[in-house]
Amino acid sequence: MSQKNERTLRILVAKPGLDGHDRGAKIVARALRDAGFEVIYTGLHQTPEMIAAAAVQEDVDGVGLSIMSGAHLTLFPAVVDALKERGASDVTVFGGGIIPQDDIPKLKESGVSQVFLPGATTQSIVDWIRGNVKPRAEVA
Repeated sequence: MSQKNERTLRILVAKPGLDGHDRGAKIVARALRDAGFEVIYTGLHQTPEMIAAAAVQEDVDGVGLSIMSGAHLTLFPAVVDALKERGASDVTVFGGGIIPQDDIPKLKESGVSQVFLPGATTQSIVDWIRGNVKPRAEVA
């Protein structure tokens, strides 16, 4: 994606809430890095406010959330809201993990752009980011 004067996309990968399983997030972070994105991984046990603060501080274009705990309907929208509160509503939020299919429309209504379910390939995530996440400087 970094052709001409386009800058490399910066993606923050985060684990919101008390979820203690981060293998999937680390695999996605590594795949994004290998695909040429700049990746910041926040680690485990992040609050929505911590994730939004890191996203603003790191000037990211997208935030990828990984969740296994079942609290996605609370935590994903809270991250979207926390980004809005910090003037970063143009940051694309996407996520994945153990999320029931029926919850995807609710997450999209709350501002989550895409949800990847178990079995999604890292290549499908990379391809979606390339097609849907734009550098914030270009989103005006």
